[in-house]
Amino acid sequence: MPIPEFQLETWSHQGAVATSSTTYQSIQHALAAEASPVRGMNYEVYLQGSYKNDTNIRGDSDVDVMVQLKATFGYNLSGLSYEQKAAFERAYPTNATYQWAHFRTDVLRALRNYYGNSAITEGNKSLKLASASGRLAADIIPAIHFRKYLCFYGVQSEHHVDGIEFWSRNDGRQVINFPKLHYDNGVLKHSAAKTNGWYKPAVRMFKNARTYLVDQARISDDLAPSYFLEGLLYNVPDAKFGGTFEDTFVEVFNWLWAEAQAASLVCQNGQLPLFGPAAEQWSLVKAHQFLTELGQLWKNW
Repeated sequence: MPIPEFQLETWSHQGAVATSSTTYQSIQHALAAEASPVRGMNYEVYLQGSYKNDTNIRGDSDVDVMVQLKATFGYNLSGLSYEQKAAFERAYPTNATYQWAHFRTDVLRALRNYYGNSAITEGNKSLKLASASGRLAADIIPAIHFRKYLCFYGVQSEHHVDGIEFWSRNDGRQVINFPKLHYDNGVLKHSAAKTNGWYKPAVRMFKNARTYLVDQARISDDLAPSYFLEGLLYNVPDAKFGGTFEDTFVEVFNWLWAEAQAASLVCQNGQLPLFGPAAEQWSLVKAHQFLTELGQLWKNW
């Protein structure tokens, strides 16, 4: 029998958000504290991930927080002509002296000054804040501004896509992403003009179905990370969302199974292919395994 409507509707609900807001505000206070090395610098702090995008479900724990330095930026000039690259080099003849590595060190010091050394550990990509009373655990990513240039004729005559840039700790690998575009595109997909408010409940529904499969030991907990799952549904045509939750589940699944062309699917930021060999891309084999188990779940509920 298929998964009943009441179960799908329950899976569509958003998890709690109050503690995530408290955690985010605590990190803001830590970075602005009197003993903070980044106090007074030109940076911004913002949520990313499921809590930012309103796709968090019950059981989601870690809060993803971006700390982005605005005064220094990385860039990609591959989309520019020779003349435009030359114009950029004239406009920005020297590199900034305060780079990402300096900023990461200072953010780490600020967090340890505020929370204590034992509360902060260093991960491969993030600084990890342990949970405490009234505070969720958090993955905090220090990053610099990144610009993907589309044209450049001068500082007052250019166009670029805004992103972030940082480096992994274990292997020094450059990571570029576009969290603000991810958020903006999700808001648009959810809007009355697109899916009429069905997109984010549908994402939560599929995320909870994924969690159910993990709990039943039918898939591993790293097979379908939330970021990739959200990207997968972002590519589904708007008309496939709506009606009932059963309608939406079937229409979205059938399109992904029978009609989607893997090579054309993009991350929700619209800038990167969803599938590929990079760590920030999903494995096509894993996606197929996830959809196979999801189909079996529907047929044999």
